[in-house]
Order: sequence, then C-alpha cells, then structure tokens
Amino acid sequence: MNQRELFLRYIAQTSPAPLALEIVKADCATLFDAAGREYIDLIGGISVANIGHRHPKVIAAIQQQLEAYLHIMVYGEFVESPQVRYAQLLVEHLPDTLNAVYFTNSGTEATEAAMKLAKKITGRTRIIAFKNSYHGSTQGALSVMGDEYWRNAFRPLLPDVFHLDYNDFSSLEYINEQTACVIAETVQAEAGILAPAPSWMKALQEKCRETGSLLILDEIQAGFGRTGTLWGFENFGIIPDIVLLGKALGGGMPLGALVADKRLMDAFTDNPVLGHITTFGGHPVSCAAGKAGLEALLEEGWMETVNEKAQIFVALLVHEKIKAVRSFGLWIAVEFDSFDTNKKVIDACIQHGVLTDWFLFASSCLRISPPLIISEAQIKKACRILLAACDAVT
Repeated sequence: MNQRELFLRYIAQTSPAPLALEIVKADCATLFDAAGREYIDLIGGISVANIGHRHPKVIAAIQQQLEAYLHIMVYGEFVESPQVRYAQLLVEHLPDTLNAVYFTNSGTEATEAAMKLAKKITGRTRIIAFKNSYHGSTQGALSVMGDEYWRNAFRPLLPDVFHLDYNDFSSLEYINEQTACVIAETVQAEAGILAPAPSWMKALQEKCRETGSLLILDEIQAGFGRTGTLWGFENFGIIPDIVLLGKALGGGMPLGALVADKRLMDAFTDNPVLGHITTFGGHPVSCAAGKAGLEALLEEGWMETVNEKAQIFVALLVHEKIKAVRSFGLWIAVEFDSFDTNKKVIDACIQHGVLTDWFLFASSCLRISPPLIISEAQIKKACRILLAACDAVT
C-alpha cells in the first residue's frame, strides 16, 4: 500500500473525504507534496504558522532545547526555564492584569481550564456563550460551541450554558448575577470572520463588570498578529479577565494557554489543591519554540504588513461569483452562493497549487489565513488562481 492508502486505513478519520495531500516539506508560506508540487499556503495550519513554516529561529530554539531535556515532570512542579521565560515574555506584552500564564497542550484545553477557573472564582455555574462560536471540541468546549449541528450527537453536555446572539446589544441583558463567565471569540472565526462593533465589545465588558461575571476572550486564532495587532482585543479597546491562546502560540509546536491575573489563577492551588493539572501542557520544547516564534514576530515587523497585504487580497478578489469578501487583518472570508460553489473553487485552487478550505459555520465561505510572511507576489499569484477557479466553476 502507498502512503495515502496507509493513511486511510490506519489513521482515524474525521471526515469521509479528507484532503489527503501528502506534504513532505513546508517552508515559509509554501508546502511541497510527495510528487514535488508546490502549494501557496493560504491556511497556515489554521492560523498556526503566522511567522511561516520552519522559521529558522524556531528550529534553532527547538534544537537547543533538545540538547537539554524533553519531558521531565507534570506541569507546574519543576522550574523549567522554557516555560518561565516564555511566560515572562508573554506577560511583558499583555496588559498588567493579564500577568499569570497557565500552559496547556492546546487551545481547547485552555477553554476547559478557563471555564473551571471561572466557576471556582465566582461560585456560580451559568456560562454564557454565543451562537456560531468555536472554542474547541472536547465536551466542555463543545458545550459552548455555538452550533447545534455539532453539539447534538454528543448530548448531554454541560448544563446551564446559554447561547446568545453575537454583536447584539439586547443579548447582554441575559448576563446577570448568576453568570460565572461569558466566553466569546474576539472575532468570530468559523462563522466567516465576523467582527463585532467596538461599542458592543465595550458594552459586553461593562456588563460583565456590573454583574461580577468573568469575561473570557478566545484569542486562539485572533492572537499573534493575525488582526494586525499582537492581540485581537487591542482593536476594541477592552481587556478581558481571561484570555485564551493557542494556534500560533507554539511557533508550530502544540501549545495552548490561559492568561489571567495571578490572584485569579491562584484559585487552582486550594480547595482542591491541584485544581487543574496536565502532564504535557507547557512542554519545554513547545515553549522554547513558541518563545522564539513570538520574538521573531516582534522583531521582524510582519504585523506591520498585515493590513497592506489584506488589502491586496480584497482589491484583487472581485468576481461575479464572489458575493462578499470580509477581512479583519490577514484573516479573510470569501463568500460564494453555496457550499457547492465554494467546494468546487477550493478543489480547483488546490489542483493548481493554492491550498485553502472552508469555515465550519460558514460553509459557503473560502478561508484565507496565510502565514503573515506571505509575499506580495504569492498573494497576487494566489488571487489569479482563485479567480481562474471561479471562471471554471459552472
């Protein structure tokens, strides 16, 4: 059997029709398959490869850490310098009240930990989430996912969870003194890049303060320069009580985190002790890679190019089959009339060397979230191929 056949036989599948591309190398914003074909990467591992694939500073940091140690003890017991130094760097670039980092394996696990922390601090059980939101796929995270199609098969889920309309002022009245926390994406990703009004975000923060509810912002995709600022919430003039990080956090390695004020985070240390534990969360290799990746992002100026590059996409992606183009930084949804049209365009793009896909809650929209280092030439080439794919679709 060839590799594709082995993949289909031995790797548990989540879809009846996986892309099944056999990628053998990735560099900067380009992928290479086993047949030697090149692909312009418009997905970036779903907003993971913000500084590109295999950034040399990340590779060097990984190699250096490999010479020291890999896993040595469950998270939080030993002083591990990659964790300490990365946490310090993150906090130095966050608001003063976001000053304690809990590293997890993934963004989903950060969601789980944040919900536990909110319940512990407030003594309340009610959680407010929003329709068309995505926060992960484990049972707790699935409970706050904002789409019944994805939730229904796995019920019963967490009780006392309510889903409100995002960016709707009337929804805020349902946040009250029984609410432990409100969890929201800073910009709704899987809904097809839906950004709220700044006034709504400020009203949401104020309502949480009035009721003593913790505001959890999911920056798992929005963080690390994707929106043109280091953190998505900077665009709205607010500061969450807890911020969730993942995706680009690890520089290409698996890593998640929640960040809060230390006085809040200390709730995990008592009644019960070890209120949240993880074996591999904050793995030293992942933390070393993530720190190097963030340093590269801060030092090399890629965030300053985000909006300019986004505007190239928006200006070029004009076609009668394209119904709308929504952009928030270098994070774009290209909307068609149906999933069928979108899927045909996606397939044609892949066939001609541009990798993209669709959004979970907006299946008629094509995803563009490339590495921030993508070149202007690659953007223009990708747009030409995408428009040609639109021409070919019937």
